[in-house]
Amino acid sequence: MGGTMFNIADNRIYMNDENGKMIAEVTFPNLDDKTIVIDHTFVDDSLRGQGIAAKLMLEVIDYAKSNNKKIKATCSYAVKWFDKNKNKDEYKDLYIG
Repeated sequence: MGGTMFNIADNRIYMNDENGKMIAEVTFPNLDDKTIVIDHTFVDDSLRGQGIAAKLMLEVIDYAKSNNKKIKATCSYAVKWFDKNKNKDEYKDLYIG
């Protein structure tokens, strides 16, 4: 994940501002050994409209691919994002609902 603006730790990808305040986050606990569940997405008002939430989804997809995981979603944003993008070849084998 070289050069990314996001940090990753403990099934969480996030971004802090220069003061250390968390301003964007997606969490994805393990459902089982092969599946993660995107259960929460947050983007601070100061970042709205910049595509940050979509970038978080792409980071989770990269994480899932590199860790050989499938993705489920309970977060309403993630569900909508995958509904919109589920037919793209690079995502369709990863997202299982």
